[in-house]
Amino acid sequence: MPVADRSSPERDVGFYFALAQTGVEMVVPIAIGAFLDNRYGWSPWATAVGAVLGLAGGLWHMLLMIKRNEERQRSQPPRDST
Repeated sequence: MPVADRSSPERDVGFYFALAQTGVEMVVPIAIGAFLDNRYGWSPWATAVGAVLGLAGGLWHMLLMIKRNEERQRSQPPRDST
């Protein structure tokens, strides 16, 4: 019975979807800030804070995922070209 390759295309697609999720993590705080600005008349402060928090959190999460992916790839044995 063959052993499943740890760097299968399905795993790679899952990784790319997880990276795309960080884009959502960046946009949601901005949307919440815009909602708070409209609701309480704080314009533009809540949106600005949401943008800063979303950018910082999204980039941190993206870098963490990329680092974990690189470590996982380094720990894998090299593939045979045959």
